[in-house]
Amino acid sequence: MSEGLYPALEPLTRDFLPVSGGHRIHYEVCGAPVGTPALFLHGGPGSSFGAVHRRFFDPAFYRVVLFDQRGCGQSTPRGEIRDNTTGDLLDDIERLRLHLGVQRWMLFGGSWGSTLALAYAQRHPDRVGGLVLRGLFLASRDEIQWFLHGLRRVVPEAWSSLTDLAATDHLVAWYQAEVGSSDTARAIAAARRWVAYENAVMAVGEAAGGSTSGPDDAGVLDRVKVQLHYLAHDCFLQPGALLAGMDRLRELPAILVQGRRDLVCPPVTAYTVSRDWPRAQLRVVEEGGHSALHPAMTRALVRAADDMREILRARGI
Repeated sequence: MSEGLYPALEPLTRDFLPVSGGHRIHYEVCGAPVGTPALFLHGGPGSSFGAVHRRFFDPAFYRVVLFDQRGCGQSTPRGEIRDNTTGDLLDDIERLRLHLGVQRWMLFGGSWGSTLALAYAQRHPDRVGGLVLRGLFLASRDEIQWFLHGLRRVVPEAWSSLTDLAATDHLVAWYQAEVGSSDTARAIAAARRWVAYENAVMAVGEAAGGSTSGPDDAGVLDRVKVQLHYLAHDCFLQPGALLAGMDRLRELPAILVQGRRDLVCPPVTAYTVSRDWPRAQLRVVEEGGHSALHPAMTRALVRAADDMREILRARGI
C-alpha cells in the first residue's frame, strides 16, 4: 500500500442506472467480482466520488460500489434539484442494491455520506452487514448553525468574506437566490465565495500541500446548488430523526473514525452516536481533521475497513 491506501485499480464496471424524476445515477464497481459488497457514500451534499476512494478497501475481499448522488459528479442531469431529496437518495441506494444483486453490504461514508449511511441502515437494517463512518453528521439545525455561524470565531476572515454581501440571518436563502440568478457571472461568483468558505474551514489543521486544482465554474455552481438545496430543507430529515432511530442499529457492528480537529463535523456528534450504539467502536484520530485524505485519517480509515473485513468474515458475510 502507498500512503496508507491500497494500490490504484480500475473499475470492473462503469454504467448509469435510470431512477425516478428523469435522473440517471453514475456508478462503478471495482475490486473482487464476487467479494463482500461495500458501498462508498460520498459527502456534500453535492460532491462526488473519485478514483482515490476505491483505494480504502482491500480489493481481494471487497466488491466496492461507488456512485454519484442525484445532480452530482457524472450523474445526470448535473446540478438538478428537482426530485432530489434524502428520501430519493435512499430509494436510489436500494435500486442500486437490487440492480447489482446485492443481499447485504457494508456501508462506508464520511460527513454527509455518514448521514446517508445512518438513514439507509435505519430504514433497511437487514440489508446492511456493518458500517465504517467518518466525521459523523446528523444534519441537525445545531450542526448547520455551527457551520454557518459558530465558525466565525475560528475563521473570521473567511466568514467575513462569506457574509460581506449577504444577509447573515438568512445566509442559505441569500446564496440560493444568488446561485439561481440568471446572471451567470453573478451566480458563479456567489458559488465560488461559498466554496472558498467551505475550503477555509476544512483546511484548518490539515496537512500542507496537495492539489490546488478544483472544479470548473459549471461544476462549482452545480455542486453549490445541490448543497444549498439540502441545507435549505434541513437535509429533508425530521429534527432528531437519526438519533431517535439508533435502536434499529443495535445489532449492527460499526467503526466510527473521528478527527479530533474536525471543525466541519466536530467530535461531539460521533461521541453522542457511539453512546447510543452498543456495537460501535469510536476511534478518535488526535491529529486528524475533516478530510479523509489527511494521512492520519487515511491510515485510520483503511485500518477500519480492514478491521470490518474481519468482523464481516466472522459473521459469515
